[in-house]
Amino acid sequence: MIERTLFSPDHEAFRDSFRRFIDKEIAPFHEAWEEQGYVDRAVWNKAGENGFLCATMPEAYGGADADKLYSVVQFEELSRAGVTGIGYSLHSEIVAPYILHYGTEEQKQKYLPKLATGEMIGAIAMSEPAAGSDLQGIKSTAIQQADGSYLLNGSKTFITNGWHADLVIVVAKTNPAAGGKGTSLLLVERGMPGFSVGKRLKKLGLRAQDTSELFFDNVRVPAENLLGGAAMENRGFICLMEQLPWERLQIAITAVAAAQSAIDQTVAYVKERKVFGQAVGAFQNTRYTLAELQTEVQVARVFVDKCCELVCQDKLDTETASMAKYWCSDLQCKVMDECVQLFGGYGYMWEYPITRAYADARVQRIYGGTNEIMKEVISRGMGLGGR
Repeated sequence: MIERTLFSPDHEAFRDSFRRFIDKEIAPFHEAWEEQGYVDRAVWNKAGENGFLCATMPEAYGGADADKLYSVVQFEELSRAGVTGIGYSLHSEIVAPYILHYGTEEQKQKYLPKLATGEMIGAIAMSEPAAGSDLQGIKSTAIQQADGSYLLNGSKTFITNGWHADLVIVVAKTNPAAGGKGTSLLLVERGMPGFSVGKRLKKLGLRAQDTSELFFDNVRVPAENLLGGAAMENRGFICLMEQLPWERLQIAITAVAAAQSAIDQTVAYVKERKVFGQAVGAFQNTRYTLAELQTEVQVARVFVDKCCELVCQDKLDTETASMAKYWCSDLQCKVMDECVQLFGGYGYMWEYPITRAYADARVQRIYGGTNEIMKEVISRGMGLGGR
């Protein structure tokens, strides 16, 4: 295998520490959390106490001012362990960066330290019942009132961390007549009158990840809760587009790590499982299948590691991130399918990690923008845009 040069000894020491945290505080409870449909709130507080939340935020706001590779380590370790219910990545590397990059100083001081300790859990509300990958098609509105506040109305669905969330970045139209150019981001707190959390959604996979509907019925959002203040009004769509490459790369990182974990599990299984008097791994079909899968995952890892280098240099472009997201998530699903087949009937039993990994993988091709949208983005970058 090609030696990885992405991480320093400090990153690897952090990996060891975070892996121990997973083994002690997450893995023993994850099956129970899958049954209840959400992780216990305490695991967020413990992560905050150990410095595992918002580590890339500046020290002035409660972070450790770490580089993004520390977060990459966390993505990989959570995927390796198959503990897909943990929403740390969205909280630390999507919600918090929006506030850091676009928020006012007052907003940063108010929210980032609480996100870093786990006192507050963050979510971002983009998708709607009739608008998923098409963010310009959202219907939620936030109309400014005479006193400067915004009256927020609408609903959101498929919201990760929605059940636990204390702070939600809500995408809404502040100027509906302007389409995408009239979109803004609002900071909505749990407890604001008119804001309610709907049912937890039952999903094919990611069963321990609390995914909910959110409803906004005449929620009066103070003017100071417009992300970035008046200067950022109607600029929300630009913010979304600027942050999507990093979000999509996160999906690619987790896809490669999960695929490698599945291969490792399968190799161990086929060495032990016997049919017709010999190990399943001794059959040419098994060996060639796993050789092909390992080759493709190695290729993906080299590409994704290069993308990680680029994102740390603020050089990752939208088209490249879209390539990584679509290709790696497609590969993840392919690997899971082939590995389940090699497990035979046991690959269809829920108590086997490979079965849960198979179910968890499918959504990777959907969220963060469907893979069809990724191909549209790539083709437009090639000068092949449609109407």
